[in-house]
Amino acid sequence: MQPFALNYARPAVDSEAVLPYVYDSGLQLNVLVDGRIAASDAALLRELGTTTSTAGSKTHFDD
Repeated sequence: MQPFALNYARPAVDSEAVLPYVYDSGLQLNVLVDGRIAASDAALLRELGTTTSTAGSKTHFDD
């Protein structure tokens, strides 16, 4: 017997977008290439809306 949820589950789609920040496991935050915390960049937040971390839950926000 197959669980009900498996009838509707879909594999995650990899994003082809290149993000201007990366996850820093030491700080446990997303950081820009110049080392600043991504959530502190107002222009980035206006453009993207948030800096979602990919280091675990997709609903984990750094801001």
